[in-house]
Amino acid sequence: MLRQTNQQPITALYPRLSHEDELQGESNSISNQKRILETYAKQNGFSNLRWYTDDGYSGANFQRPGFQAMLADIEAGKVGTVIVKDMSRLGRNYLQVGMYTEMIFPQKGVRFIAINDGVDSAQGDNDFAPLRNIFNEWLVRDTSKKIKAVKRSKGMSGKPITSKPVYGYLMDEDENFIIDEEAAPVVKQIYNLCLAGNGPTKIARMLTEQQIPTPGTLEYRRTGSTRRYHPGYECKWATNTVVHILENREYTGCLVNFKTEKLSYKVKHSVENPPEKQVIFENHHEPIIDTQTWERVQELRKQRKRPNRYDEVGLFSGILFCADCGSVMYQQRYQTDKRKQDCYICGNYKKRTHDCTAHFIRTDLLTAGVLSNLRKVTSYAAKHEARFMKLLIEQNEDGGKRRNAAKKRNWKPPRNA
Repeated sequence: MLRQTNQQPITALYPRLSHEDELQGESNSISNQKRILETYAKQNGFSNLRWYTDDGYSGANFQRPGFQAMLADIEAGKVGTVIVKDMSRLGRNYLQVGMYTEMIFPQKGVRFIAINDGVDSAQGDNDFAPLRNIFNEWLVRDTSKKIKAVKRSKGMSGKPITSKPVYGYLMDEDENFIIDEEAAPVVKQIYNLCLAGNGPTKIARMLTEQQIPTPGTLEYRRTGSTRRYHPGYECKWATNTVVHILENREYTGCLVNFKTEKLSYKVKHSVENPPEKQVIFENHHEPIIDTQTWERVQELRKQRKRPNRYDEVGLFSGILFCADCGSVMYQQRYQTDKRKQDCYICGNYKKRTHDCTAHFIRTDLLTAGVLSNLRKVTSYAAKHEARFMKLLIEQNEDGGKRRNAAKKRNWKPPRNA
């Protein structure tokens, strides 16, 4: 009897709660959603129930663990019905919600039910469902604007808009920056080593040899956060970490607000703001480094720059990834009396943050290969424009950067191109 039940299509019950929803009270709580979903499923004869839950995830973000697990089971043909409390639980981006409810779910034979909105795909198209999706996204947009306005007002008043000060400082209950007695001496040591003529890479190596915990390790030991913690490399300092410390003006006692911003409420990652968009408040907190020392370090770092051809950003920097571990590949330049070589090497191998081998590819061979492939693609596009545009649209609708990247690597024009 148990075997027969497992063979039945799954009825996916999906509750979701974001931090903004928590402010609306019990009606949107996970427990209330579960009660509504389970009652509806049992009263309407649904069986083989399975929960896919996301607690604390925004509806604008579709990379939620519970949602992705449900999609994986849908792709595998295991799910027969998806039930949510209302359309906003599925998501608050009307384009993506529409893609799932009007394209992916029907293609996979999945029945979709939004209880409170009266949506049931088994009853045919619901004319109001697209409007509900738009209203749900408007709520996210409006909330984002309000949060930005509050942060802007707070930041312009001279208060920090971050909950995590830079390495070397702690924050008290009144949002004041206070010196971290454990980390501040390391910051001073980094500046003194730089004044003594050592570059960031050498400084990172010296800190590693002294077995000084990295900022990520220190944060992990204090809060349990794994955001920047790498097990097995607790004292392995990276060059970029040292560079960030040497360039950070907040060590002189200044508060620097609006260092980064999100270009859109739909974009998760932040981008760095240029200096003219940043707002600086001097004498905000006790300095670790005096202004003269900081300015001297900046002058020394400008003088230590390599010749222009070494300072140029690599053509493939940031877009080349290791096929085995997925890490970004970094540009390396080797020069001896006998030969010069420019190549890209696996970032995990270079930084030793994760185990991987010394994958590398010569820049000249990579450039030649990319140019050859571009010539084939452009030739095919010129001869078969309509077909080429159709392929691009199909790839964009397919979703998922990894799957798109894989298809681009494996795709080749027809032989008659």
